[in-house]
Amino acid sequence: MSPRRPAPPPLLERYPLLDRDASILAFNHRVLHWAERPDVPLLERLRYLCIVSSNLDEFFEVRVDPHMAAWRSAAESSGRMRPTLADAHELVARQYQIFNEALLPAMAQQGMRIVSHLDRTEAQRKWVRELFLREVKPLLVPVALDPAHPFPQVANKSLNFIVQLKGKDAFGRANEIAIVKVPRVLPRVLRMPQRVTGGETLFVMLSSVIRGNLADLFPGREVGAFSHFRVTRHSDLSVDEEEVKNLRTALRQGLHQRNYGEAVRVEVSSACSDELAGFLLHQFQLPPEALFRVQGPVNLVRLQQLIDLADRRDLQFVPYKASYPAALRKGESVMARLKQGDVVCHLPFESFDGVIDFLREAVQDPQVLAIKQTIYRTGNDSRMMDLLIEAQRRGKEVTAVVELKARFDEEANINWAERLERAGAQVVYGVVGLKTHAKMLLITRREGRQLRRYGHLSTGNYNPRTAALYTDISYLTADARLTADMDRLFVHLASHSRLPRMQRMLLAPFTLHKQMLAKIEAVGQAARRGLGGRVVAKMNALTDQPLIEALLRAGDAGAKIDLIVRGACMLPGQLTENIRVRSIIGRFLEHSRVFYFRAGEREELWLSSADWMNRNMLRRVETAWPVTDPGLRQRIIDECLVAYLYDEADAWVQGAGGAYSRVAEDGADSALSAQQALMARYGSNSEEGLEWT
Repeated sequence: MSPRRPAPPPLLERYPLLDRDASILAFNHRVLHWAERPDVPLLERLRYLCIVSSNLDEFFEVRVDPHMAAWRSAAESSGRMRPTLADAHELVARQYQIFNEALLPAMAQQGMRIVSHLDRTEAQRKWVRELFLREVKPLLVPVALDPAHPFPQVANKSLNFIVQLKGKDAFGRANEIAIVKVPRVLPRVLRMPQRVTGGETLFVMLSSVIRGNLADLFPGREVGAFSHFRVTRHSDLSVDEEEVKNLRTALRQGLHQRNYGEAVRVEVSSACSDELAGFLLHQFQLPPEALFRVQGPVNLVRLQQLIDLADRRDLQFVPYKASYPAALRKGESVMARLKQGDVVCHLPFESFDGVIDFLREAVQDPQVLAIKQTIYRTGNDSRMMDLLIEAQRRGKEVTAVVELKARFDEEANINWAERLERAGAQVVYGVVGLKTHAKMLLITRREGRQLRRYGHLSTGNYNPRTAALYTDISYLTADARLTADMDRLFVHLASHSRLPRMQRMLLAPFTLHKQMLAKIEAVGQAARRGLGGRVVAKMNALTDQPLIEALLRAGDAGAKIDLIVRGACMLPGQLTENIRVRSIIGRFLEHSRVFYFRAGEREELWLSSADWMNRNMLRRVETAWPVTDPGLRQRIIDECLVAYLYDEADAWVQGAGGAYSRVAEDGADSALSAQQALMARYGSNSEEGLEWT
């Protein structure tokens, strides 16, 4: 009798998961590479530098508090720098190296400079001095610290100065430390007038304006060491929905408190003295590794103002204008077109105008009786919200499911909810404990003796601005089964009644997770039987452990799996020969969620509002729906999957240990870019810019 073969070790021992925070920071390294690429216009390179800074701000505001809480509770007694903060320090150091050694010299070659105090001419110093006295000094109130004047409340991400003073104050006391808070209303970048620039385009930072005139704020005292600084605070709003009686009121109150949450990071100038830096760390109760010394502005995000002030379109991307969706005709009825079949709009290569026109048509059509829509991120200026208010004014039944807890969009959503309610619309806030992340618009129209529904589903938000910057799939349909599912979901969100059985849609937190797991398992079983198995999945993040384990099992069984994951990916690709992971970082933010499964001869293509993250699967209301029309299915496969698998110019591949390497070498003119190909297919000229996180 032959000895029994030992069982293989568990999957996660053979393929240990990658660290999520490290993966997020690695994604930002890939974004930062755009600031280095010589084929990218100069001011767009600066914009990518600002994008990384904005991403890092959110990373610290949301992800770092547990690390700081562990330090404060002495759960980590080791003096070594925690890996997450060590990775962040490396990324920030690279940022400022690119800023100082690449971007500033390149800008100078183009006649653009940020002029420091020591480099200004006498005429420039005079202009700065007059600006300070006229517009800046009246808004500054320095606070000298003493028992009656404790350390002031410093708002999240605000600009401040810490100053060490010599001598004694008016009362003979030697209070040595003062804090100067800089109001947000002051612009952080200013362009000097031509009369003092000598023909160049010159800028001055607000921090430099204040630095050069600090002595004016402390008459009779001598200014010693000083530094500008910025503190980042934990900003993820937490509300116990089971306890509060009015979620909207509780969130509005919490918005102010967000600015004064627990500190997680302090940024100071590279020349800041150890004494002042230590004072700030002590004040904010932070470990030494939470201190970031930077050689330049403490808030690179604000340099986006310079891009607008420079007024150099020749140093930006050639403007892109999306074409009107090919399957629709401008000025003709969208609903009449949907009677012929479903319509796909590939944003931002095709414009969001088709969706706006769909809603506008419904608002103006007297036969439309009801409009229902989810609202997650719409922005402060939204044509769609104005149309919903107009629909209510015209007597239609308007229902808006508003997600109040959309991170960093809470205030805008609260304001829209209040405006819709004042107009008479029915506003509901979804399900307690779950974010409503699904994107749906449903229109009910009387046609003869029947009511007919028309719907829109999307992988992205109802935000006309980001619709020009993010890649997403908009799906318009009159399919009776799909629109009936949408109606059931709206009723469920409003009434919390038991959800009926869905005919076409998958829904989180009920069926989406287990069905995605089942589809991956079916692919693995088909591969194991020699029938062939294939998964191609495009998403923003892959961090859900059960889904990762299912992919690893399918790969072990012989299924071929390609994962196109823009950001955080905890699955260790390349450790198994059948799983490949790539990330596309392009001019537009990759945002669409597209999932293809082939088990033997059975093929399925699904679109979804959800990434493969635990929160999306179990703590949010999410949707996924199948694309069954052969022509539309092939178009989505070609444009969203195949094109990106063959992308060379903007693609990164994950190697062993989770490290990514770029497919193309810088300056490789022949490299294929999926986004460029789609822009060439659909686009023409426009005035769109770029800003994403």
